Amino acid sequence: MDVSQHLEMADRNSKSVADLIKTYSGQLLRFVKGRVKKDEDAEDILQEVWVQFSRLTNIDDLENVGAWLYRVTRNKITDNYRKKKVETLDDMLEGNDEESFPIRQLLIADDSQNPELKMFKDIFWDELMKALAELPEKQRTVFIMNEIDDMTLQEIADQENEKLKTIISRKGYAVKHLRLRLRSLYDELHD
Repeated sequence: MDVSQHLEMADRNSKSVADLIKTYSGQLLRFVKGRVKKDEDAEDILQEVWVQFSRLTNIDDLENVGAWLYRVTRNKITDNYRKKKVETLDDMLEGNDEESFPIRQLLIADDSQNPELKMFKDIFWDELMKALAELPEKQRTVFIMNEIDDMTLQEIADQENEKLKTIISRKGYAVKHLRLRLRSLYDELHD
C-alpha cells in the first residue's frame, strides 16, 4: 500500500469517526443522563467513551459499532458509580435532603461569640477523633489523607503503593464506621 492509499484510508476513517460521533453523541448523552445525577458526570462519561473509541485501531473490525458504544458507555457508567460510591465527609455530615442541618458549615463557623456552638464543635471533634482511633490504621490513614489532608484517592494509592480499588474500599469502610458512630450526635443536633 503506497502513501496515497494510506492517506485515503485515514481520511475515510476520520470521516467515518466524525459521522459516528454525529450519529451517536446525542443518543449516548441521553442514555447516560438517564442513569447519572449530574450533567457534568454524563458529559465526562461520554468523553471517556469517545476517547476509548478514538484509541481503536481499526473501526471496521467492529461488527456493530452502536452495540460496542453502548456496552462501553454502560461500563463507564458503572465505573463512575463505583467511584462515586465512596462518600466524602461532606456527604456523611450533610444529609441528602435540603432541610438537613449543615454540620460542616457549623463546624467551620466562628464560635467566639457563641458558647453553645463552641461546645458542640468541641464535642463533635472529640467524638470524631475517638471514632477515628477505633478504625484499623490503614482505613484511618486513608480517611485522614483524603478528608483532612485533601489528597485525592489516586494520590493516596500512588503514595501508599496500593491499588485504587483498595484505597476506595478502605475509605468506604471508614465512612461507614464514622457514620454509625456519629449518627447519635447528628440525631441529637436535629432534635
